[in-house]
Amino acid sequence: MSSPGQVQYQFGSFRLIPTEKQLIRDGKAVPLQPKVFDTLLLLVESQGRLLEKDELLKRLWPDSFVEEVALAHNISQLRKALDERSDQARFIETVPKRGYRFIAPVESVAPATAVASRITVAVLPFENLGPGDDREYLADGFTEETIATLGQIDPDRLSVIGRTSMMAYKRTTKALGEIGREFGAEFLVESSVRAERGKMRITSRLIRTRDQSAVWTASYDGEPASVLEFQRELSTTIAEQVRLRLSPERLGTLARRHTRNAEAYDLYMRGLYFSNRHSVSGTQRAIECFTRATALDPEYALAWSGLANAYSTSTITNDAPPSSMAPLAREAARRAVSADANLAAAQTSLGMIHFWFDWNWLAAEAALRSAIQLDPSYAVAHRRLGILLGQTGRHTEAHACAGRTQELDPLLAMHYVLSAQVAFTGRDYAAALAFARQAIALDPELRSGRHQSAQAYERLGEFELALNELDLAARFSPDNGMSLSLRGYVFARAGRAQEACEVLSSLQAISHERYIPPSFIAMVYTAVAEQQLALEWLEHAFEVHDVHLVRLPADPKWDPLRDHPQFRDLLQRCGFLKRH
Repeated sequence: MSSPGQVQYQFGSFRLIPTEKQLIRDGKAVPLQPKVFDTLLLLVESQGRLLEKDELLKRLWPDSFVEEVALAHNISQLRKALDERSDQARFIETVPKRGYRFIAPVESVAPATAVASRITVAVLPFENLGPGDDREYLADGFTEETIATLGQIDPDRLSVIGRTSMMAYKRTTKALGEIGREFGAEFLVESSVRAERGKMRITSRLIRTRDQSAVWTASYDGEPASVLEFQRELSTTIAEQVRLRLSPERLGTLARRHTRNAEAYDLYMRGLYFSNRHSVSGTQRAIECFTRATALDPEYALAWSGLANAYSTSTITNDAPPSSMAPLAREAARRAVSADANLAAAQTSLGMIHFWFDWNWLAAEAALRSAIQLDPSYAVAHRRLGILLGQTGRHTEAHACAGRTQELDPLLAMHYVLSAQVAFTGRDYAAALAFARQAIALDPELRSGRHQSAQAYERLGEFELALNELDLAARFSPDNGMSLSLRGYVFARAGRAQEACEVLSSLQAISHERYIPPSFIAMVYTAVAEQQLALEWLEHAFEVHDVHLVRLPADPKWDPLRDHPQFRDLLQRCGFLKRH
């Protein structure tokens, strides 16, 4: 959402800047998550008028079903940001059972000259015009790489909407002006790719949103081997068209981003295509593609980074044994950084190796902050830093990371999962549920969204709703043990001890056939108040380096053990009690 033109709003000591999506107080920015900002903007623009709850829900989430708890959370966050209490409202009046009204005087003001100008660009999915779908991965790969390279050009002045949000517009019938307004984007990049009989033709247009005029159009014909250079040419040409200045150093970084081996590049884009499916089979095929790409070009940092990510995330999504994945992931991350230490993706991969496998959170944070410094638009780095900060109890910083990921890629469900997890570890269970429901609205089949919703429902005493969420999670991802473990946990918390014990028996039987993270079993034992058995399984988890132990310091589910000397000793041996 954005306000027409360049108008800004002044109320009290606050200034609201729609074009920058900023709330300023006494010259300092007040951090707001995107939907919270949008809520404030709607209220301010309707100053003095009652906004019914239904109207707010429809305008804030036009294409999703979202419960009122999400709106209530936004209002709560606004009250905190505006430093007011609901019973002493200076800005937002609550009209019981109806809605909200902004009651403070609002003045429209000219833009402050101190606010730096930023340009937002949205890259529409490349359209595959070739015969058949066998080159669909190529179109998707061009989209992702154009977004990534544009994001590195001038992070202080150029903001680029993230991949997942834009992929939602694949084959869309929406008008370009409407898409631009939805993202507050001044420019859109619209492109097509046709690959046929060994030839390739790419056509790209830069469109100004306000009048939908094409300010730049280019076509590129060539052999697949020469397409590698086109990525850099496309990004820099677009930047020049929106009047950005590039330094030679920044151009050099973009030039080094990719291999010059056409087959390796093709395999890398195939790997991205499969890894973005977030499935067991997709991860395996991604590993195969990235491995072949690195064999063809051993200095291909992006392919090594993709390989490291696929290995490390498989321990979370696929319950792969850390003992087999950690050495492979660690070596791939090392090769990525060795090939290009100035690549944000490489530093991000290294950071997650330190976090999940090394339990060296100081080193992990350093690598992730380095990645963000290298590429402030790289949403993956912000999300993973948010995960780390949330597990170390730094909730305010973690919420800020989550908000930034939502600004960069507002339609990626995983970013709302992060917000849900941060709220959950901060013991704000209503907010955790609101964020989880937003994630599910964006991706109903996202397992982690269902898990976040289930654990929030459990804390709110809604045990049947929690179990329903876990049924859906198991349906969408039947081979992941977390759904079954959480089911046993909810049974125990609901007083259904026999059913919880049946889940324990199932988990232990499965563990004889394949790897099940021992912490999953320990979690259920904690819920049935078998503390000694829970601690024994946590010791086993420590022995096999169960990656889920990183959740011990902050997750409320472990609170019954928190004061036990053996539990604290375990945290100490893991390195989790050190100051991070």
